[in-house]
Amino acid sequence: MIPMTLNEIAHAVGASLHDVREARALVTAPSAVDSRQVVPGGLFAATAGARVDGHDYAAAAVAGGAVAVLAARPVGVPALVVEDVQLALGLLARHLLGRISPAVIGLTGSVGKTTTKDLLAQVLERHGPTVATDRSFNNELGLPLTVLRADAATRYLVLEMGAGRKGDLRYLTGLAPPRLGLVLNVGTAHVERMGGGPADVAEAKGELVEALAGDGVALLNADDPHVVGMAGRTKATILLFGRSAQAQVRAEQVRMTGRARPAFTLVTPSGRAPVELDLIGEHQVSNALAAAAVATALGLGVAEIAEGLNAARRRSAGRLEVVERGDGVTIVNDAFNASPESMWAGLRAAKALAGTRRTIAVLGAMGQQADASAARHAEIGRLVARLRFDVLITVGAGDPLTMAQAAQSSGQGVTVHTVEDVTGALRLATGLLEPGDVVFIKASSEIGLSACARALAG
Repeated sequence: MIPMTLNEIAHAVGASLHDVREARALVTAPSAVDSRQVVPGGLFAATAGARVDGHDYAAAAVAGGAVAVLAARPVGVPALVVEDVQLALGLLARHLLGRISPAVIGLTGSVGKTTTKDLLAQVLERHGPTVATDRSFNNELGLPLTVLRADAATRYLVLEMGAGRKGDLRYLTGLAPPRLGLVLNVGTAHVERMGGGPADVAEAKGELVEALAGDGVALLNADDPHVVGMAGRTKATILLFGRSAQAQVRAEQVRMTGRARPAFTLVTPSGRAPVELDLIGEHQVSNALAAAAVATALGLGVAEIAEGLNAARRRSAGRLEVVERGDGVTIVNDAFNASPESMWAGLRAAKALAGTRRTIAVLGAMGQQADASAARHAEIGRLVARLRFDVLITVGAGDPLTMAQAAQSSGQGVTVHTVEDVTGALRLATGLLEPGDVVFIKASSEIGLSACARALAG
């Protein structure tokens, strides 16, 4: 965060000052929407959620070091009062970007955003000060909070951009106009809220490349026809990545190591270099290529990119997070969220990691699958059986039961259990586990299976 006076902030966001003794007081630290995360010199944004109203914590935030509160009403402590706190936070982020000049990279996609963002950040950090989205803070609140961590020294600003509906990316790119726009893929995540089909998802994701100026770069997945089709929606230069021969940044000689880690030869316009990722699953190749494409567009050579990818480690919890217990049980926690595409990738990765060991899948519902939800859950059940998982535990009623029934009727020999909730899943899995087992855990975030994964991992 670059230092700003309360007066400057008020002018930028259209706020009125209340209970402020010194309008020239400086905000010198990033903003927060959780009063427990306020740091001295920061700004506390009092947002009202379904369960908690940040205005009730304004005094605690100031006592914790906040210079002032961005609020929708006077709160009895120094405050900048606006009509819409979320909108004002976005305006402040846009104002800050007007005073600094990092390379702004926006990335979106149905799956893989956070892993790709983490890989890219680790490649770029070796070459200049980098600010990247924390965890999956990629919405109307998370993106401004990320931008407000940048300062005059920031060279690269990596912004994960989520889209739950059409128009979301248009709004986010208006707050932080990207110079580089990366689109990973088009899948079924949020399909229910976007219109019902892949074309609707593609329309929403393509808003990112539409926001690019003529001197920008659109980085598109050559292996996804919906993404390649976005080329006609941008004025920017196109750079393709993928395993396709037409991709300028591509992978050749892809193979899997004994630890289920993907290895390949990275090919860019500057040459070739070997890469072996410290992540499980062949699908990680696409994420690594996406990060490599951005780095290539920023002028890094193939050797520098490969070194960064080889050194990169998993940063975000709940995404194919592997924990080895002392008794030889391996927990694969992929429970942050779920879609058919990420279920497919995660199940295959866990099975590859297991080799000949016994495998147990603990699966819950995949949200927002619209009218195709039952069919997609049934297909996941059949996939579990085809991959020869030994045990399937489904959690919850409705679609998870459809998943269980499809696995049971496959005739592949998988043992199927159904439980009502997360507590039941934890109890059953704990009783079933034997030394050497590999347990894969996944569902949409609202199901809460992350708690089961953490408990099993100890």
